[in-house]
Amino acid sequence: MVEHMIPTWMLIPFVLQLLCIAVLPLTKLEHWWENNTHKLIVSLILGVPVGAWLCLNGMSHELQHQMIYDYVPFILLLMALFVTTGGICIKGDLKATPLTNTIILAIGYVLASFMGTTGAAMLLIRLLIQTNSQRKYKTHTILFFIASVANCGGILTPLGDPPLFLLFQKGVPFGWFLGMLPEWAFVGVLLLATYFVVDTINYKKESKDALASDEAGQVPMTMTGRINIFWLLCVIAATMFINKTYIPAMGEHDAPFYILLLREWVFIAIIVASMLTTKKAVRTDNDFSWTPILEVACVFCGIFATMTPALMFLQQNPLPVSQPWQFVYCTGSLSAFLDNAPTAMVFHATATTLADPSSTALVGGISEILLKAISMGAVFFGALTYIGNGPNFMVKSIAEQSGVRMPSFFGYMFKFSLIVCLPIYILAQLIFI
Repeated sequence: MVEHMIPTWMLIPFVLQLLCIAVLPLTKLEHWWENNTHKLIVSLILGVPVGAWLCLNGMSHELQHQMIYDYVPFILLLMALFVTTGGICIKGDLKATPLTNTIILAIGYVLASFMGTTGAAMLLIRLLIQTNSQRKYKTHTILFFIASVANCGGILTPLGDPPLFLLFQKGVPFGWFLGMLPEWAFVGVLLLATYFVVDTINYKKESKDALASDEAGQVPMTMTGRINIFWLLCVIAATMFINKTYIPAMGEHDAPFYILLLREWVFIAIIVASMLTTKKAVRTDNDFSWTPILEVACVFCGIFATMTPALMFLQQNPLPVSQPWQFVYCTGSLSAFLDNAPTAMVFHATATTLADPSSTALVGGISEILLKAISMGAVFFGALTYIGNGPNFMVKSIAEQSGVRMPSFFGYMFKFSLIVCLPIYILAQLIFI
């Protein structure tokens, strides 16, 4: 329990951080904001005073936990997946028909639960962009890719998305998430079917020259950098087995930080090994750049810092939720604007206060229906904004580097996620919760 009360005005830096992300790309400062150094400067200007206030008011432990034990593992896991999948070069220029694109999205949707949404997204995004390079209408393809591969596909295992891994750490059995196969299939089928219809409409709008260029530019698919499949499996294994369940010392209260962050040291070793064992030509062919992951690191540094008092405020002033459907939408709404991993933890803690200690039907300390509601809200609703889940920003950045014009923060919401994704999520809630 948090001992120090958080005043409402301490939420202002977090709101300003979100406004910078949402508004600056729409102003004359757009080009200034594109520089990652400037993103870091904004994060420090807003985050450092928040950190200082927390420390001066006896809440340094909460800040330390948020930045060292939440932000560092978060960014290192994303970086490990980014580097290993960035060393696997799947080249090819397939015929960019609606069926081809839908198949690529479907493969990514399946892979997301078993190699993480970040891993699946980074593995396939460049192939998808290259395949559609001759087409004029392709922005919608990247948007559906973010929703399906970078978010919704990851709900079947704790490896799929960080909030599920944290729930796994809270005692939810690994195999329990496979029980959400009906929800996963329902949302996936609707997303992919909707995409197929939308892409078919846009395909008919393409000029004859664009389609002829696409036909003539086909290149068979090849894969290089296969050593990184091994390193990717190492990332998955480390995520799965290097934790307090298998290494009890990691769960000790007074364990040194190098034990508490043992998994992260392994991630660093894997990153270095991947860079050393991958031929430079492979990453060059893959258009590998550190820019996307650095953008995520700079932006989320400020988000995690300014989010610390926001999460503490929510713990002190819990939302009046008790029904499963309320958990879906409250977890989902906050996951879209906060990071979905700590948001899932806040609502897991809320759900524990509603649990009957004598019940034998609890899963991870809460009722199964509330666990399902929290999981659906955290994973699915992460697709509602660019900052709802880590891979969203990386996919956006890679697409923009490749010349794909992506909508603004609010444009993404009003032109895509609120009119395409949200109705599907509402149907899923009405059917399954």
